[in-house]
Amino acid sequence: MVRTVVVHDEELLRSALVQLLRSDAALEVSSMSPGAGPPDRDMSPTDVWVVDGDCLRGPGQAHDAPFPTRRGDRLVVLTTAKRPGILRRAFDGGALGLVDKNAPADRLITAVHTVAKGERFLDQTLTVALLEGAEMPLTTRELSVLSLASQGAPMAEIAARLHLSRGTVRNYMATAIRKVGARNRVDAIRIVQSAGWT
Repeated sequence: MVRTVVVHDEELLRSALVQLLRSDAALEVSSMSPGAGPPDRDMSPTDVWVVDGDCLRGPGQAHDAPFPTRRGDRLVVLTTAKRPGILRRAFDGGALGLVDKNAPADRLITAVHTVAKGERFLDQTLTVALLEGAEMPLTTRELSVLSLASQGAPMAEIAARLHLSRGTVRNYMATAIRKVGARNRVDAIRIVQSAGWT
């Protein structure tokens, strides 16, 4: 039996994924929300974690340790080609499996079995997006400024939290807007979030 845990922040989708995986008699499936604490010590070790890509934390967010360092390294991440930042974060974090959310259901089951053997599984539809995810144009500091701005922080607060002058924050913001080809701060935040870079 391959012991599998599904991690998703939406109860309905988490339940649907569990039912899908339970259709394979070789899988023993349970689930948890991303905010749940570590598994009980009495619980059998997990062979494969199936995690929604949106549950992986980005820079500047709470619990920004890569998911595998908290849960184990046999990880299958569900995402789409439209979110290259999430793909890159999953790949860099050591995920062995990357499955397109738009793939047929049997692809997920195949991915779980492949990853359980310690082998890599990458949906063909995600390969180009993974390469694009490597081309994130912003520096860590520019991304931090945009991330705080996306939370509604004014320039003065961003400057204080990052220990920068207001002028430096304005410069980082202007550079970030230019690099992502945005019209303004709001457009830059939308572009960065849509790509999954934050």
